[in-house]
Amino acid sequence: MTKFLAVLKREYIQRVRAKMFIVSTILLPLVMSMFGIMPAIILNIDTGGPMRVAVIDQTGKMYGRLEAAVDSDEEEESDEKPDVAKSGPALANRKFHLQQVASVGPDAEAQRARLDERLQAKEIDGYLVLAPSFMQDGKAEFFNNNPGDVLSRKMLQSALNRALRDQRLIEAKVDPATRQSLFQPAEMQSVKNGATGQERDSSAGSFVLVFAVGFIMYLAILMYGQVILGAVIEEKETRIAEILFSSIKPFTLMMGKLVGVSLVALTQLAIWGTAFAAFALYGVNLLASRGLKAGSIPSIPFTHYIYFALFFLLGYFIYATIYALVGSMVTTAQEGGQLAMPIILILVVSFYLFLPVSRSPDSSFSIWVSMIPFSAPVAMLVRIVTQTPPFWQIALSLLIGFSTVLVITWIASRIYRVGMLMYGKRASIPEALRWARQA
Repeated sequence: MTKFLAVLKREYIQRVRAKMFIVSTILLPLVMSMFGIMPAIILNIDTGGPMRVAVIDQTGKMYGRLEAAVDSDEEEESDEKPDVAKSGPALANRKFHLQQVASVGPDAEAQRARLDERLQAKEIDGYLVLAPSFMQDGKAEFFNNNPGDVLSRKMLQSALNRALRDQRLIEAKVDPATRQSLFQPAEMQSVKNGATGQERDSSAGSFVLVFAVGFIMYLAILMYGQVILGAVIEEKETRIAEILFSSIKPFTLMMGKLVGVSLVALTQLAIWGTAFAAFALYGVNLLASRGLKAGSIPSIPFTHYIYFALFFLLGYFIYATIYALVGSMVTTAQEGGQLAMPIILILVVSFYLFLPVSRSPDSSFSIWVSMIPFSAPVAMLVRIVTQTPPFWQIALSLLIGFSTVLVITWIASRIYRVGMLMYGKRASIPEALRWARQA
């Protein structure tokens, strides 16, 4: 135990005192926040000003309705709302400048020819033709020079749909109050069977925490997986294996490195978590001082927080030990980096299991994937927040998972012991298995 603690202390202190640890602790949250802020800023950049659209309204009824719909900030409640929502902030902020063009009778074709000339001269950005039969068949034509501007076209189409809907209701002599009530959306709250009081709102919050735990686990593995791999390879590159193995067992050395680097990762995550909680508390107090009410925190059972912590540690150590296993087989960090991609692929596949498990958490498939160590950290958490399984299943999943961590570490240490003395040659899988079987 003394030697294990000595290795752990060296790995932890050496990395916590490094300048890179301090810099990454400060800068990484800023960089991550920019990933969320910059896309919104870029998508809201209006590079061309309002889109100039001429409208040929051959119905004689639609232009006023269309102009009101374009200027309105109301949300489209029809079937097209998902398409509009998917288009992002840039679509919501797109502005239009409509111009009515009188075109009836035999002059229609001549007017369209003049609009084509104006379009070529870039005096307008497009023109919309509403045929006399538009009120019946809903078919319109939009001519422009930029067919790739799908976002603007969808917004114009959404406004045209609203205008057509309102005009049809007006002609059907439906009063404004009735029109508004007809399109009032329904609200459906998902309530877990048997839930009472505050438990009715806990499911959504629990799912958010599952995503948060999975994302933090993914982030920690991406950041520190390579660090663990490099720590395991370190003695191979410095060639001090003979001295080390004369005083410490490979398993002790491997566990010391694994736990030491993992504590560095947990320390950094704890700093970020504390800072985030402090900012959140400051924001709540600031809103309260101004008489505003912050969003309520969903009520989540305390046992769920314990499960979140346990399965986060399980997921982290499962993949960390795989990195250690890879490090025991290779001789340089470059070789280890080439073998790291399959590890991330396994983690990503486990996240894809979220949907089938959430749809049927008590199915045989969900039970099995929640017992497999590589997918259990996500699958079992999803089962816990949907339909909490019996405690024996949760305990068995944790037992299998942490036992797998010890087994992988033991195998890695046996491969490490033989591979440490081999230079310039990466072990093949058959060789690694043979080394693991050696006494």
